[in-house]
Amino acid sequence: MTFARPDPISDPDTLPRMPAWVTSARAETLEDVAFLSGAALNHLHLVLGRDEVPQALLRDRLALSAAEACVGFSGRPERAGELRDAVYLLRPGDLPGPAGETCLAWRRAVERPVSIKALGRALPAFEPGQIATWLDAGKGGPVTRAAMVLEAVLREAPRGEVPALILADAALAQALGWDQIVPLLAAGLKRADLRKRGEDLRIACHRALTFSAIEAVRLAADLARRAAHLKAVAPKLRAKGAAEAVAMFLTRDAVAPAALPLPDRAARRLCDRLVDLGALRELTGRDTFRLYGV
Repeated sequence: MTFARPDPISDPDTLPRMPAWVTSARAETLEDVAFLSGAALNHLHLVLGRDEVPQALLRDRLALSAAEACVGFSGRPERAGELRDAVYLLRPGDLPGPAGETCLAWRRAVERPVSIKALGRALPAFEPGQIATWLDAGKGGPVTRAAMVLEAVLREAPRGEVPALILADAALAQALGWDQIVPLLAAGLKRADLRKRGEDLRIACHRALTFSAIEAVRLAADLARRAAHLKAVAPKLRAKGAAEAVAMFLTRDAVAPAALPLPDRAARRLCDRLVDLGALRELTGRDTFRLYGV
């Protein structure tokens, strides 16, 4: 991504914290909520410009949160762990189901720079021309533009929360000069917010982005610390292919041992070794079909 780079320091503990006046403020008017969302997004912009933040991993983790929110909007019970299973434990020829499709859509949306082609890959049910028309529906500042795109999609596709929120985040990214989508709106909005229109929807989007930007900054700091620890212990790994495996863990929310570039037994040993070193977590709590992540 292209971000401002305020400081060359690479220690993850030096990442700037969101100001307390942003995290604790209570705003009611459009002007106040707009001010807070602008401050929060600007702070997130600065944090995302830091080299120590694992960008792809952060986007993938935020995509999971967005997928979980969208599944909840549709009234389904699946949560993050079940969404991971729906995607990472698929076998060739298997269908992921509605919840899995939602998760895949968000993961595909954040994998590549924003473009009509990339968005079409994430949202194959929609023609490129339709996606372009929806993206062009947004005018004005970043949050207003995102809210207008969200409203335009939901007006034509009332049950299209997933494409609406993906395209709204894409419009936000374009307006902010970010090369790739950073999922923010879905996790901050409530189901009732998606029925709002006009100024009410803009206010809901400002509130959602303030909340989600604060959470994204916290997550970025946590992942930066975890990524630094994984990089620090990587030289202790002697398995052939360990470097490639570490690179995968630094870019993906979860990895199955079978996906690593090592023989099956060696892959499982490597994952267990990294857990022992405190560099990875086992994400499922199962004895078999395990998934690991930073």
